[in-house]
Amino acid sequence: MITQLRSAVLLAVGAILLFGLAYPLAGTGISQLLFPHQANGSLGPNGSTLVGQPWTGPQWFHGRPDPYNPLRLDGVSGASGGSNLGPRSRQLVAAVRAEGVRLRRMGINPTADLVTTSGSGIDPDITPQDAAAQVPMVSRSTGISESRLRRLIRSLTVGPEWGFLGPSYIDVLQLNSALARLR
Repeated sequence: MITQLRSAVLLAVGAILLFGLAYPLAGTGISQLLFPHQANGSLGPNGSTLVGQPWTGPQWFHGRPDPYNPLRLDGVSGASGGSNLGPRSRQLVAAVRAEGVRLRRMGINPTADLVTTSGSGIDPDITPQDAAAQVPMVSRSTGISESRLRRLIRSLTVGPEWGFLGPSYIDVLQLNSALARLR
């Protein structure tokens, strides 16, 4: 009986050391080595490049609408995620139409991404086409020429991962930070 108890205790201690200490430390070490920006987070004085920020006013480029964004001033703190509304949902259709009307009033010819939320609800990126659709509005508001804003967009566009995975994108926080430096 004592030998069985001793074996059980040694197995439990070994499992705790392996799965409770060694495995998490190895995961942390690998993530620090391969993905330090994501592992350490990206929270800076102006926000995070990993989490979408709410931008208001015509002087800024806007990200995708994220109604559950934890950083929204009028949202529920800590909530995130997609709406899970399907393409036939009247609520979704009404929200997309309302967002389209709002963007047109601001002088933006909306793209599909600018009127629909991301799957996570906190997407920090937009496509170069989404940014280009906002150039006339930002140019009118800031006085910066459209050609200069288009050059800024091109300079901050990140290509597909490994040259072929996913679309090109621009982090809205980085774009607006560069825009603030232009002024």
